[in-house]
Amino acid sequence: MCRWLAYSGNPIQMETVLFRPRHSLIDQSLRSRLGGETTTNGDGFGIGWYGRYSEVPFRYRCLHPAWNDTNLREAARAIRSSMFIAHVRAATDTPAQETNCHPFRYGRWLFAHNGLIREYPMLRRALMMEVAPELFRWIEGSTDSEVMFFLALSFGLDRDPRGALEQMVGLIEDIGRRHGVEYPLNMTVCATDGVQIVAARYSSEGESRSLFHSTSFKHLHQLYPDSAAIEDAGDGAFLVLSEPLVDLPGAWAEIPEETVVIVKGGVVEHHRFVPRKPGPTGFDLPANQASYGREVG
Repeated sequence: MCRWLAYSGNPIQMETVLFRPRHSLIDQSLRSRLGGETTTNGDGFGIGWYGRYSEVPFRYRCLHPAWNDTNLREAARAIRSSMFIAHVRAATDTPAQETNCHPFRYGRWLFAHNGLIREYPMLRRALMMEVAPELFRWIEGSTDSEVMFFLALSFGLDRDPRGALEQMVGLIEDIGRRHGVEYPLNMTVCATDGVQIVAARYSSEGESRSLFHSTSFKHLHQLYPDSAAIEDAGDGAFLVLSEPLVDLPGAWAEIPEETVVIVKGGVVEHHRFVPRKPGPTGFDLPANQASYGREVG
């Protein structure tokens, strides 16, 4: 399965977490230790980040393996950001192509996913019909992950991120089980609008993919006392990620099953994640959301 991470804190060079650590995300693209049946994630990658002078986040996506892309290394060295997402992909059921690479973007939102909707080819039509009509035209690829994102947008991701994700999962489980799929969904997901990070770990069978968050960058200061990059991040920096970047006791906490983590303004909240079916008007968007959320670039 895929691997991803999201960072929030003082602006840092992206290479600080993508390349420099012993078990960096780029190392995980080659040798994932907690990826279950898949240890290599070479079916494309993507990074998404927020800049000071643009409301719409930037993206760089490529279908090549992350470990073999020299442009990614250059970009990660050049880009400094206070909030970003990076993802390395192992494809399931859908082809390796740029439009299927994470993160997905709509307006200010970025979205990344690790996991799968089981029997997705059978469920795809029913799920896509639940996407709000105003949003449907912006779906570019063929992955279950992108449909999950647009379902969450349809259910009010901009107004209530936690509730939108819970309704997205509730719908998938309802449709899946009506089609005879016992355990429709396995996921860790991350959504951010440049102000907050919302990450959830959930699976229908209660055996989700791995997900961790940093406990304190003070631990990383101890490991890298001479690193200006780690010092730049500040003690209030936060990482949520599929696998720890370094083996350092106390530096990482595993996010429990059925949990959503919300990071905003340096404050970290943990809540129970409870899927629920959307109401009959679940995808009615406010009049201004269609224009706010429109894809740019």
